[in-house]
Amino acid sequence: MKAIEIRTYGGPEGLAVVDLPTPAPAAGRVLIATEAVGVGGVDVVIRKGALSALGFKEGHVPGSEVAGTVTSVGEGVDRSWIGRRVWGFTGRGGGYVEQAIAEVHDIVPLPADLSAVDAVTLGSSGVVAHYGLAHARFAPGESVLIRGAAGSIGIAAVQLAARRGAAAVAVTTSSAERGERLRRLGASHVLDRSGNPVRSTDGRDAGDAPEGYDVIVDVVAGPDMPSFFDRLNPNGRMVAVGVVGGWPPADFGTKLMAAFQKSPTFAYFSADSVTPADQRAVRREQFAAATRGELKAVVHEVLPLDQAVLAHHKMDTGEVFGRIVLTP
Repeated sequence: MKAIEIRTYGGPEGLAVVDLPTPAPAAGRVLIATEAVGVGGVDVVIRKGALSALGFKEGHVPGSEVAGTVTSVGEGVDRSWIGRRVWGFTGRGGGYVEQAIAEVHDIVPLPADLSAVDAVTLGSSGVVAHYGLAHARFAPGESVLIRGAAGSIGIAAVQLAARRGAAAVAVTTSSAERGERLRRLGASHVLDRSGNPVRSTDGRDAGDAPEGYDVIVDVVAGPDMPSFFDRLNPNGRMVAVGVVGGWPPADFGTKLMAAFQKSPTFAYFSADSVTPADQRAVRREQFAAATRGELKAVVHEVLPLDQAVLAHHKMDTGEVFGRIVLTP
């Protein structure tokens, strides 16, 4: 089968198309003939070598979510899964393939009206956005800032916060044009990457953005993350759900402690801390919401699997709005 592996960690050119044997599912697992593969920010972080301490080595196949049809099952798995369309989580890798393996507890049936492309656009991102807001104890009527809102996690968080009654949903992004697209998805205020208001494309004043926020969901992290602690209201909560901008400074806690009298809270969130059963429940609800038009999957571009290098180039340049999807 055709697959993409990391030959050399660093730039996108380190990705290579290879032929691998079609795997057989072990006990408790299924084999999925992939129709769509999501390209996530974590794939880029892994490919750059930033997570080498976790044991990633040359030959690693990136990708963590796929959608397609179950073609075979391992021992102990109900054979009624065979022939069903599913979304599947492949773990820390193994997704950029024509035939993917997933644990049976990490698959979710797809509604008939939901495309495989939309499924991998929402599948992981929607869950991270949902639990990121929950981890921050977001409540209706509070103000929310989504830092790095143009990616699939940020877009999902914007929609969920707006649907759940946020008093304000501010976003940071790289251009007024992207800001307008985020406004159409539920954002009320658009800020630049530093957190300063951006005038809308129709000339509307953007100076009415809140000075502080009850909740900040940060997809970016990176060296500028500590500066956003200043934007937390008293008892405000910031949750970092990604590190697409790199790791924050080692001493970032010093900045947080400087605001001691405001009782701010900072936390990281990883979906690994949520049980598969709870994740499945959220995915089912979000997939159903997407079929009803209540949650939008924003797809930047669909590319063939063998153009993974191009997909990662686009991710590196920051031009992606939503998600890039690969199709075998």
